[in-house]
Amino acid sequence: MQQRQAQAPVKHHCFFCQANVREINYKDTNTLRRYLSSFGKIVPRRRSGVCSWHQRKLAIAIKRGRFMALLPYVVR
Repeated sequence: MQQRQAQAPVKHHCFFCQANVREINYKDTNTLRRYLSSFGKIVPRRRSGVCSWHQRKLAIAIKRGRFMALLPYVVR
């Protein structure tokens, strides 16, 4: 059997840290849509490259945007 070689992980840099964003606004739907999958699910950190602090803020903003009907809960 052939063994797989481990790939070096891609180094992601947090978009919000680079842009020096302290607060993520739930009304900014264009930015929030970047972090939703095609099915409307919140994209995980390992795929989006956002730091843990901003990922928590991002999830809260997306949930608030959904509640205010700015973002969809489910995309069909």
